[in-house]
Amino acid sequence: MTDRLKRHYTVALTGASGSIYGIRLIQALLQSDVRISFLLTEAGRQVLRHEMGLEWATDMDTRQAEVRAYFAADAIECLAVEEIGATIASGSAAADGMVIVPCSMGTAGRIAAGLSGNLLERAADVALKERRPLILVARETPLNSIHLENLLRLSRAGAIILPAMPAFYHMPANLTDLVDFVVGKIMDQMQIPHDLFPAWAPGQA
Repeated sequence: MTDRLKRHYTVALTGASGSIYGIRLIQALLQSDVRISFLLTEAGRQVLRHEMGLEWATDMDTRQAEVRAYFAADAIECLAVEEIGATIASGSAAADGMVIVPCSMGTAGRIAAGLSGNLLERAADVALKERRPLILVARETPLNSIHLENLLRLSRAGAIILPAMPAFYHMPANLTDLVDFVVGKIMDQMQIPHDLFPAWAPGQA
């Protein structure tokens, strides 16, 4: 399948804890022959370094090479958050959907307010206005009233609020099983088949 015909999603990592969810999602999407536009905020870059030991460059040419080498794939394009003129900022060239994983409450609040101060916020706004899936993997606890009001506003605007809440009914044996459950739930919303966790069946435990 040519890149032009592949499903195309924007995946963004922000400064909330939970970088592993975003990295694992990218791996699973690339294995499913999905083309990815990748956004990483500066706060997200710092959290990624702290939580996973991945220190990707700020220079975009260098980061592109590092990211493609890490995932061993060419179907991922790194975009600078400041690159407001990128194609995903236009409704006429919108991606098939967007996932923000993890999604900080600051990012959620700015999107809920309709701000488009950078490419991430603009791409999210485009997804909402073009009625494309916008999945926010919220990662904060506890949630205050402002967080809840912003998430409700986003849900009413058409976003899918998918908190990073792993389940235990599938009897996870390790951290990977817990992460894969959340990533599988994201892919369910994207309608992309996966085998990251077994479907629930009564009596399976």
